[in-house]
Amino acid sequence: MAQKASANRREEVTLSRTLGLFSITMIGVGGMIGAGIFALTGIAAGEAGPALILVFALNGVVTTMTAMAYAELGSAFPEAGGGYLWVKEAIGGAQGFLAGWMNWFAPAVAGSLYALTFGRFAAELFVMADWLPFGLSVEQLTLALMTLVIALFTVVNYRGASETGKIGNVVTMTKILILGLLVLFGIAAMLGTAGWQERFTVDFLPEGLLGVAVAMGLTFIAFEGYEIIAQSGEEVVDPKRNIPRAIFIAIGIAVSIYILVGLVSIGSVVPPEGLAVHEYLGAAKEVAIVEVARQTFPWGMGALVLLLSGLASTMSALNAATYSASRVSFAMGRDHNLPTIFAQVHPVRHTPYWAVLLSGLLMLLMAWLLPIEDLAAAASIMFLLLFLQVNVAVLLLRRKRPDLERGFKIPWFPAIPVIAILCNALLAVYLFTFSPIGWYFAIGWIIVGLLAYYTYFSRMEAMEKPKEILLEEVLISREYSVLVPVANPQQARILGGIGAILAQDQGGELLALHVVEVPPQLSLGEGRLFLKEGRANLDEVIRQGKARDVPVHTIIRLGRTTHEAVTKTALENASDLIVLGWPGHTSTAGRLFGSVIDPIIDNPPTDVALVRIRQRRPLRSVLVPIVGGPNSRKAVQLAVAMAEEGEEGPATVKLLHVLPPHAREATRVRAQRAMNELLEGIDYEHVETMLVESNSVVEPVVECGNECDLIVVGATEEPLFKNLLVGRLTERIARQAKVTVVMVKRRSGALKSWVRQTLLEPTVPKPLE
Repeated sequence: MAQKASANRREEVTLSRTLGLFSITMIGVGGMIGAGIFALTGIAAGEAGPALILVFALNGVVTTMTAMAYAELGSAFPEAGGGYLWVKEAIGGAQGFLAGWMNWFAPAVAGSLYALTFGRFAAELFVMADWLPFGLSVEQLTLALMTLVIALFTVVNYRGASETGKIGNVVTMTKILILGLLVLFGIAAMLGTAGWQERFTVDFLPEGLLGVAVAMGLTFIAFEGYEIIAQSGEEVVDPKRNIPRAIFIAIGIAVSIYILVGLVSIGSVVPPEGLAVHEYLGAAKEVAIVEVARQTFPWGMGALVLLLSGLASTMSALNAATYSASRVSFAMGRDHNLPTIFAQVHPVRHTPYWAVLLSGLLMLLMAWLLPIEDLAAAASIMFLLLFLQVNVAVLLLRRKRPDLERGFKIPWFPAIPVIAILCNALLAVYLFTFSPIGWYFAIGWIIVGLLAYYTYFSRMEAMEKPKEILLEEVLISREYSVLVPVANPQQARILGGIGAILAQDQGGELLALHVVEVPPQLSLGEGRLFLKEGRANLDEVIRQGKARDVPVHTIIRLGRTTHEAVTKTALENASDLIVLGWPGHTSTAGRLFGSVIDPIIDNPPTDVALVRIRQRRPLRSVLVPIVGGPNSRKAVQLAVAMAEEGEEGPATVKLLHVLPPHAREATRVRAQRAMNELLEGIDYEHVETMLVESNSVVEPVVECGNECDLIVVGATEEPLFKNLLVGRLTERIARQAKVTVVMVKRRSGALKSWVRQTLLEPTVPKPLE
């Protein structure tokens, strides 16, 4: 069925690994503790009131749930690109492109917010000094300083990750120190304020839960930043260990600081007469936290110190956002989802310098176009939609790629990703009530991206993507198709013969498939070297088809994993049945039938017949044990098709139903009726039905089966939210019988398939007793 390809490794455009645990954690903390906590604390307080601390705590919970997805996938895919790569791997197509498109826009817009906040704080310093240079107004000075700081950190990121990390570490440690002083002085001031407890007990939810939801959505941008850790996986030392650790450390530091800042902001500030604290902070907007520092710091230095901290915070966050946007756009350029100029790496500095420069220009453009509230809303919406996609991706990849080596796995799976998806969606919807303009910009960016993808980038992606199908030959196309994946001549002879019988019965064709399995470190194109070696297997299937006058459609296909290549072929060719062979054992740990068969029959794309191959006998009788469910009906149909082609004339089909000892007459009547119903519509005379009493189902089936030449048994019907491969009874019959056993399983329905792809992990077999 599959063959490993090996060749010289291709040259790739990659980045150097220079970031340790401390540096990458500081980049994450720097990305989180930025303009959000400084610019949005006052605005969020105006929306939520004293429940501001609840807003920060709940956002911490929602963030941690999504961060688990980033930790799992970041440790499994330590490459530049982060969420974009994961969604592309899990879903692909337009959704994959859209994830990257939003993942580029979101940190760029966040960077605009950080730069604009920096400009406003820096302008406030000039106001405090009573000097506005060149006669500029505060607004003009803010925009000028904003432009300068974007240019500065574009140059810093152009120089390289090590310079980026060193400067970011210093800036991040500085702002953590200053915010720590704000919390200490704020707690002291709060404890000295009469009746401060009442601020948290009286009118705690002035705008109700809706105000909390709006404030959560608005400040959610303050909780992003940890994803930058995963996006920089290609530059992290020991990424499987360091990426999950850095993500959770960064979130723990940031959320603790946010809750404490929210506590002292509400508890320590003395508002003007007639105003509640949250109303006063809401009116102050982005400089509200400066007022908190002014009232809490000793020696009248609070405003100056807080402004300096705000400058440090916004700079480190801008540094992280520039880094993030450039790495995502670099990955998209490398995948031909953006112009290839984005994928160019500086020959000396080893940085994606064009991605850095163009991301800086995008930040500058957005900062000049939108006011600060709408910038925050647009960035939060983009991050929420991206995080929703990432949680869907972790659900899909847990099933599609169970082979990945994960440094961290989400506990209580799939509950946590599902809850995270719902929370992200609700917060994004609630943001429309605060900033329709932010939603309009987000929708506009998505529409532009989809137009760009369908008109240009999808074609570029298809042109650059290596063709998976090396050889395809079609003589006559028939409506009914039996897919037979083959790996060696013996398998081709046995499975080709069975497939030809079943195709002939339906007036259909054989689809013979040979997969060349290409390891991840090689390009798919390198598998072409093995084109000739798969040809012999297909020729044997062709001989089996000719013997029964059945047309054969042949394909040699490249693939990363054989089971994915088989599934893709079945779906692309609308196959009606897949015939798989199993020798009765597997060398793959944690698998029942093997790494190829298990994923296919776990969620079959079409009907599957799994053949436990034994020594071939002339076909005179076929046993069909009745286990109940729609798979039994399919087993009877397949058994009759096989029996009609017996070597010595039509073979006898024997239906066997095992009853408990001393079964009542009513039970025997129901069992006989069940067998008769399975035979309805089947025009075949050589059929016998048998009722046997036994304490064991398997023993009489194996005993009767060994007296026949073939056993055909349907898989046990599986509940909606539980995965079974073929069922324990069916598996034991296949292992213990001395004749060939064909296990039949119908394709998954649409609902079952979706549940198995997203909510359930792949089946892990238990040892037989």
